[in-house]
Amino acid sequence: MKYDVVIVGSGPAGWTAGIYAVRADLKVLVVEGDQPGGQLTITTKVDNYPGFSEGINGPELMEVMKKQAVNLGVEVKGGLVSGIEKTESGFVVKMGREGIETRSVIVTTGARARWLGVPGEKELMGKGVSGCATCDGMFFKDKEVAVIGGGDSAVEEATFLTRFCKKVYIVHRRDSLRATASEQKRVFSNKKIEMVWNSQVKEFVGKERLEGVKIVDKDGKESLLKVEGAFVAIGRDPATEFLEGKVELFESGHIKVGFLERETMTSVEGIFAAGDCVDQKFRQAVVSAGMGCKAAMEVEKWLG
Repeated sequence: MKYDVVIVGSGPAGWTAGIYAVRADLKVLVVEGDQPGGQLTITTKVDNYPGFSEGINGPELMEVMKKQAVNLGVEVKGGLVSGIEKTESGFVVKMGREGIETRSVIVTTGARARWLGVPGEKELMGKGVSGCATCDGMFFKDKEVAVIGGGDSAVEEATFLTRFCKKVYIVHRRDSLRATASEQKRVFSNKKIEMVWNSQVKEFVGKERLEGVKIVDKDGKESLLKVEGAFVAIGRDPATEFLEGKVELFESGHIKVGFLERETMTSVEGIFAAGDCVDQKFRQAVVSAGMGCKAAMEVEKWLG
């Protein structure tokens, strides 16, 4: 068998799993995926990850984790996994025509934030446009910001942002929120939050930094909402398409774990999972890292 464990994904869960697995004297390969480093690579500054007193840029944090794993002996391969097949002796992790033999697998493919796909969004990402209020909210202290969306994620992020921001606009394409009644009550009772109903974002405006959000209402009237921050909160999709029909998934696409009395074991014995492809609630780097640690330790015990 070529590897003891192949880790699919290279975010905080993946690198932490790799570090713990290789320190357990296992032969480890991390397949980086189509976004090496995961969601943190689109975050400018991270100051809620322990150990960095001055904060650290997201891409730099992931590079530090990767370097630590590689220095300990983790092998790394670029590319995308297309499937996982069970064999008599373990698994074959498929990458196009190539098959990698392994005794076990840890899936840490994370999730992808849904984006609007409008002009300026990609160019201003990390320069005022964000997909995570918990990650970036405090950088907009005493500023005016906008949250785009109308579900639980959007209203939770808007409420959270009122701790730092002077004013928070919620831009929603409908005339009512889709969030739970309790979350809606919190929004409507918060004087810092202003609703912008029946409106969609047409463009994020700015050169070096975000200067405003161009919106259009149901009548086609355009206006510019002058804000310094914009948080796209229209949901996240776990990167688990390649596992459909292979392991049990929730309707949302997140991986079900907890089988055979192991916290990170999937419905297929020998395939484990950790990070945002599992976690529907917290979605934080430090939580993903902890889950990666658990997965590696459970793999070690399972392999015997």
